[in-house]
Amino acid sequence: VQLQASGGGLVQAGGSLRLSCAASGGTFSTYGMGWFRQAPGKVREFVATINWSGSSTRYADSVKGRFTISRNNAKNTVYLQMNSLEPQDTAVYYCAAGPTNLVTTIEAYNYWGQGTQVTVSS
Repeated sequence: VQLQASGGGLVQAGGSLRLSCAASGGTFSTYGMGWFRQAPGKVREFVATINWSGSSTRYADSVKGRFTISRNNAKNTVYLQMNSLEPQDTAVYYCAAGPTNLVTTIEAYNYWGQGTQVTVSS
């Protein structure tokens, strides 16, 4: 499975961005999908995950109520809608795919996209 993330950019605090992750080369609808992020000098951390059908989601406490993960299996794409962005959300955001659902650990995901930079200015 190849994953291509897009949609990052520079935004002011309080603004919004929508990240997309397009999958190819596999059966997208059978994978649990996740978003992770890595800020400079920090370890990669879990942001959000969605199960294969899109019926269940989990979020990191730091983004709950501000971010929404969704997927369109017909388009082989997973999304991350980010609202009320804060400077501490600045990071490279990665999408990932794995055989299990709603798992928050990096090790559970077999496939990773290249990352897209999100920068939030104060």
